[in-house]
Amino acid sequence: MVSSNRSLLSLRNAQIRWGARTYVMGIVNVTPDSFSGDGIEEPHGATGRAIAQWNAGADLLDLGGESTRPGHRPVTEEVEVARVIPVIEAVAAQIPRAPISVDTYKPTVARAARSAGAEIVNSVWGASDQLLAVVAELGMAIVAMHNQRGTAYDGPVMDAVLRYLDDCAARAVAHGIPLERIILDPGIGFGKTADQNIAVLRELARLVALGFATAAATALAVDAGIDVVRVHDVAATRDAIAVADAIVRDWRPASWIE
Repeated sequence: MVSSNRSLLSLRNAQIRWGARTYVMGIVNVTPDSFSGDGIEEPHGATGRAIAQWNAGADLLDLGGESTRPGHRPVTEEVEVARVIPVIEAVAAQIPRAPISVDTYKPTVARAARSAGAEIVNSVWGASDQLLAVVAELGMAIVAMHNQRGTAYDGPVMDAVLRYLDDCAARAVAHGIPLERIILDPGIGFGKTADQNIAVLRELARLVALGFATAAATALAVDAGIDVVRVHDVAATRDAIAVADAIVRDWRPASWIE
């Protein structure tokens, strides 16, 4: 994620300085039908997965109780809450320094997650006004991702993505959410063909130019100025990101400094 004014996102026990380096968000799927095959519905196992992601070098943890894979079946709010809330509570208790994001687009789930210890909402379906109202009320941050059903676009795909995300950001601001708490995600792999994904990746700098914190896939992200990458394999990504940040942003991890 990056912001044009290099703003600071202050969370309960952590600070994220947009523009300083690229942060890694480790994915934890508390579902039986994860696209990546790494979903763990059982709370103890999912908590262990979160701890492993944190120990591997994740800067944030993103916990979700509904699969977003192609052809997935949506679950009720009750099911989603039952899956993800015990894990959020356990992670918040066992690694209190870890910033926790809840992967949901449902206001009721977001509210329950905030009570359990989550401070960020990561919505794969943009940002509804109902969701933004809850985020603003509870002082959370919002990640609004571009998504759509099908892959038909009226014009260049990146033009459509930017219109969608700019609208999400404008409505978030109108709800009173501070700029540093608004993150925009172009949704690589969601509602896009392979060629459309490539077109979006080629133009990531246009997303950064909107002036809000930004999140995207790892490929090309650091060079484009993206602030957060959301990944399943934190350990493999952490080293690659560190090298890229050293080259592009002149940033060094503490372990490199003698």
